Amino acid sequence: MSMRNAFNPYLLALDCPACGGTCDLSQPRNVCPTCGKPLVARYDLVRIKAEVPRDSLGRFGTDLWRYRAVLPFAADFPAVRLGEGGTPLLPLARLGDSAGVAELWMKAEAGNPTASFKARGLVMAVNGALAFGARGIALPSAGNAGSAAAAYAAAAGLPCRVAVPEDTPEAFILEQQAFGAEVRLVKGTIADAGKLIAEWCKAPDWWNVATFKEPFRLEGKKTLGYEIAEQLGWTLPDVILYPTGGGTGLVGMWRAFLEMQELGWLPKAIPLPRLVSVQVAGCAPIVRAFDAGESSAQPWVDAHTVASGLRVPSPFADALILRAVRETHGTAVAVSEADMLDAMREIAQLEGTFVCPEGGATLAALKQLRASGEVRANERVVIYDTGSGLKYLDAWRQALARRVPQDASA
Repeated sequence: MSMRNAFNPYLLALDCPACGGTCDLSQPRNVCPTCGKPLVARYDLVRIKAEVPRDSLGRFGTDLWRYRAVLPFAADFPAVRLGEGGTPLLPLARLGDSAGVAELWMKAEAGNPTASFKARGLVMAVNGALAFGARGIALPSAGNAGSAAAAYAAAAGLPCRVAVPEDTPEAFILEQQAFGAEVRLVKGTIADAGKLIAEWCKAPDWWNVATFKEPFRLEGKKTLGYEIAEQLGWTLPDVILYPTGGGTGLVGMWRAFLEMQELGWLPKAIPLPRLVSVQVAGCAPIVRAFDAGESSAQPWVDAHTVASGLRVPSPFADALILRAVRETHGTAVAVSEADMLDAMREIAQLEGTFVCPEGGATLAALKQLRASGEVRANERVVIYDTGSGLKYLDAWRQALARRVPQDASA
């Protein structure tokens, strides 16, 4: 199959929102060749609207590939698949009462391959590497992305290199090595891991699948938006709180809602959900930029948190994240480490879900926004659990250590 024939015929080009440039698919593309910023896929939504009715989605199954009309690859492309997507949107009645909102839902992503939402993006990135004829993939990671990349690379028969901070939880490192990835530990944060990848894994031998360093991870993450809309009966929530490290899912949902309106799958008259970028006080570059009215974020110095997915001091797509938040009339919130840990425990004890720290951060942020009145009691709200708490045992030890001890005389 030729490179061009590997791609969805509805996929017209790769556009650069930063400079307005456009790239075709005749050769491998990672970032904009003009300005070096992220590329995003553009589809012929007019044709899709005419040829792909919404009620035909089931022909491609129940996982994220049911939205294949708006994904990058042709229907006959032999895509590597591990059962990604199709995760539940859980009603949280007890937690909603506790948080003071009428309708609370949680998008529970631990059921994905390698137990996190990163599978959605990395399945597209690795299939993109295959379509472009790459010989191997590489990326810096805080944990879950490296695990997903290693799994899909193994399934695709591609070598994989991952660089992670040296304090990454051992579960991630063992998982990546189990899939055959070559893993290196780096002092510092994911930003330092990115510097190592730039030296260790040079193009064209290695295809960089880091966040927004290629155009297709975003396409996988946008299926979060499609699933939420479909699971709510083709309606939308009022507010979505999303834990933001690299921000692919937040930007992806924003683009998904706009696509669905153009396709006629959602009415254009209904407002988009207010997107809330959730970070932690120890690493909050997007929150700082949002509060300052800036269009880009400055690197965060001395980033620290047990939520490794949120320890991203320099998100590459900072401008797109801020634009998505502002254009949906959303906001950006930083929560304390203590509030995040307490929220992890509350979700587990009220709803029976063993969440990751990033999931706890979204509940803690909701409580802040309820207290400030920015989220109203009568609104429909979606929070996220982006992965399994089983990979964050140190964080859970800290969360459980914060319990008020039982009175021994009771």
